[in-house]
Amino acid sequence: MFFELRFYPVKPGKMEEWVNQMEEVVIPFQVSRGITFVASFVSLDNPDEYIWIRRFESEEEKERLYKTIYESDVWKEQIGPKNGELIDRANIRVVRMAATPKSVIR
Repeated sequence: MFFELRFYPVKPGKMEEWVNQMEEVVIPFQVSRGITFVASFVSLDNPDEYIWIRRFESEEEKERLYKTIYESDVWKEQIGPKNGELIDRANIRVVRMAATPKSVIR
């Protein structure tokens, strides 16, 4: 099992709209396709940074879910274009992590 810690640069003045997009559209859609959503955050140090965490059982599961989500017509025609209006995709940063034995998140 591993986690993705994802840092998204949000376009200036778009954070409220982005959080709504994530909570009302992106996360529910991804969960409906099988993603395990762990948590999401807005940075207290950077007003234009959004952070979220997803969990995968294996690399194979991640690849399957990525295909199910990102190759879907809904993503390509509706969700993806709207996301592009709100975030700077070129500067998204993803950190893959494994929980240590005493980690609360598992």
